[in-house]
Amino acid sequence: MTDSPVSSGIARLATADAGFEARLSSLLAWEGVSDAAVQQRVDEIIEAVRRRGDAALVEASNRFDRLSATTMAELTLSAERLRQAYDGLPAAQREALAQAAERIRLYHERQKPESWHYTEADGSVLGQQVMPLDRAGIYVPGGKAAYPSSVLMNAIPAHVAGVREIIMVVPTPDGVLNELVLAAAHLAGVDRVFTVGGAQAVAALAYGTETVPRVDKIVGPGNIYVATAKRAVFGQVGIDMIAGPSEILVVSDGGTAPEWLAMDLFSQAEHDEDAQAILVSWDAAHLDAVEAAIDRLLPTLEREAIVRESLARRGALIECASREEAMALINRIAPEHLELSVANPEGWLPEIRHAGAIFMGRYTAEALGDYCAGPNHVLPTSGTARFSSPLGVYDFQKRSSIIHCSAEGASTLGKVASVLARGESLTAHARSAEYRIKE
Repeated sequence: MTDSPVSSGIARLATADAGFEARLSSLLAWEGVSDAAVQQRVDEIIEAVRRRGDAALVEASNRFDRLSATTMAELTLSAERLRQAYDGLPAAQREALAQAAERIRLYHERQKPESWHYTEADGSVLGQQVMPLDRAGIYVPGGKAAYPSSVLMNAIPAHVAGVREIIMVVPTPDGVLNELVLAAAHLAGVDRVFTVGGAQAVAALAYGTETVPRVDKIVGPGNIYVATAKRAVFGQVGIDMIAGPSEILVVSDGGTAPEWLAMDLFSQAEHDEDAQAILVSWDAAHLDAVEAAIDRLLPTLEREAIVRESLARRGALIECASREEAMALINRIAPEHLELSVANPEGWLPEIRHAGAIFMGRYTAEALGDYCAGPNHVLPTSGTARFSSPLGVYDFQKRSSIIHCSAEGASTLGKVASVLARGESLTAHARSAEYRIKE
């Protein structure tokens, strides 16, 4: 069966098919910030916020989120309001948030790099000093869904890193506040929250306004306007990544219940219509069973329409010839989330070069990583796991090199530097080094 849609609309592919590579490339292709019209609109918004500050920010928020604010005071939430949201949650939600936050904190505490130095024989000292950013900006999506988990995953590493001030922006379409999101902000140590979103929020964080402070780095996912704005302001501030739609690659050896795998695919597809869910196996009968489970379970989902469109647009069941072909597909796709639903997942690890997060074994559903396992769920998408890593404490710190030469060390190094500098015709460099050379 080749590229034949089932009732769910998901594609069925095989690596042995002619044209498979072209079909896979088409399936994986994603460029979220290439629309010239979007780019122009974002540039206009950024320029307006740079020129007019709060006034432009209020105006854009009223327009895009259907609000009626007159000042930034109406779009600012106090620490007390965040605490009220946390205290007002049902006990089960409050406890779940607290447990997730603690697990995320404990994991990220292990990531903290230390400053270091060493002393050479001549007394010269070389090293590295690690320092946190002064201020970080956290973008939290609003709209189709609310993501308190994203608040925890973005803010807690910043807090662990020692960032002095954490600013959060979150759009509130029609003025609707999500109490879970606000409670998560309280729990994660967010200092200030502004209920603004879109390109205007990114611009405010990047350049500052009368009310919103300028930050050193902006992290967190958003829609195409947010992604385009983050790319536009990069260099003025740091950014974490340009995030594409959520994606999962599941590799199964045929031993996992088809219903489990179908739901694992759904768990990514329900994010939005552009999300991607792919299953790879060398067991054709197993793929048939998963296909049947997809058809059977799809009508039971609350977000059936979104999942159905996501699977039809970008989903696939891929039959490969062997474990080796499955491994090649993993490294070819470089997935954001990789589920190894196989008997001996540890045996696969040494060969996996590209993946954002690796979920090991039949019991480790990707959804556990989304909320409470501990590792960060902000991950490289769209193949960028080839050169990018999950968000972590290191994203909120910077490193300074330490160089402290003794008189003897300066003399020794000065001779080397002099030769190299004169070779580059940079004589002031050479003479500066030569002054320190002992006769």
